[in-house]
Amino acid sequence: MRIFTDDQSQHTAASLLRRTAAIFYDTLLCIALLMVTTGLYMMIYSKIVGAETYASINESGQSINDPLLSSVLFLTLFSFFGYFWTRTGQTLGMQVWHIRIQNSDNTAISWTQALMRFMMAGISVCCLGLGYLWVLFDKRNRSWQCIFSDTQVVRIPKRKS
Repeated sequence: MRIFTDDQSQHTAASLLRRTAAIFYDTLLCIALLMVTTGLYMMIYSKIVGAETYASINESGQSINDPLLSSVLFLTLFSFFGYFWTRTGQTLGMQVWHIRIQNSDNTAISWTQALMRFMMAGISVCCLGLGYLWVLFDKRNRSWQCIFSDTQVVRIPKRKS
């Protein structure tokens, strides 16, 4: 497990505003990632079944609820977040806003914790963002994702050049 070497005494709980800004950045990246993934999926699928068959599947609307595509997109998104969270604790949006997900002992989270955070983030969104807004009510500024996965989101100081 990776241990972050920065001074933990300089960490503060990340504000809701910083978290929201990082989410906005990451949402833009994820939209692009999902578009590219969907394009690749469509190209591969049309090669497998044939262009004419694929065109008729699309025209009939059968591709709208494709469970394989949904699974591929889910795994793509989870892989994106899981990779960054378990390696550096930061997605690209989190790097810009100087926040990091970590364990309370200043170590990187595990893939299991990443999956728990990812799933709870979906639930938080389905509850109209209540899981994210929970940081305003929790004494330790934790969202539902933090509580469920036993992690924390901290603000880290800017790196000196």
